[in-house]
Amino acid sequence: MLEIQNLTKVYEGGTVALKDLSFTVEDGAFLVIIGLSGSGKSTLLRCINRLIEPTEGRIIWDGVDITQLEGAELRKMRRHIGMIFQHFNLVKRSSVLTNVLSGRLGYVNPWLSAIGRFPKEDVEEALSCLDRVGILDQAYKRADELSGGQQQRVGIARALMQEPTLILADEPVASLDPATSYSILNYIEDLNKQEGATVLCSLHFLSLARAYASRIIALKDGEMVFKGLPAEIDDDRFKEIYGEDAKQVEIR
Repeated sequence: MLEIQNLTKVYEGGTVALKDLSFTVEDGAFLVIIGLSGSGKSTLLRCINRLIEPTEGRIIWDGVDITQLEGAELRKMRRHIGMIFQHFNLVKRSSVLTNVLSGRLGYVNPWLSAIGRFPKEDVEEALSCLDRVGILDQAYKRADELSGGQQQRVGIARALMQEPTLILADEPVASLDPATSYSILNYIEDLNKQEGATVLCSLHFLSLARAYASRIIALKDGEMVFKGLPAEIDDDRFKEIYGEDAKQVEIR
């Protein structure tokens, strides 16, 4: 179980990104976080794996207080948290295969990985992960030769290499067309259902959230304004989350 307790993040300059958030996520859940740009979605996800340091509060995962971890303990914890980024976060000049193998950096000898030397079994597993997301034929191309949807599949394959029990997906389809968006979310859903990984995924569109989420939380100005089932977000709730002038857009 993941427990967020009174989480607050104040950036330098005084911008309050998160205000006293508290909620729990059961193992195996597919939790979608919705809200306008600037509502705190990305900050929340990045606080969970300590890419951003919380100002106050606790993040407890399987009984371990993540906010107290340092050094080797923090690196060990991050091995099991896969991160999927909006802008893919690939090394564009490196091959697709090398990018996927970077998901094993927390497990292998750092000196060998620095010169691109990985165990044979890791290379075979990386190729298997690429096959699983349908781009095995792209393994030896440079990452920047791929389309946006293909690059996001590389990001998912990289996360698979970590053997994650928790997936943090930060607006993973924001820059993709509708058809590709569903394809990418299907792969993330597969990690959830087939691998049993708990997923926290931030999305803009409520229609996508309804299609994939087991539960939804909504943020507005860093505060939680909704927590519950997708079906519980009616028109009044929608306007509370997105504003009185907002209109629901279906992604097809």
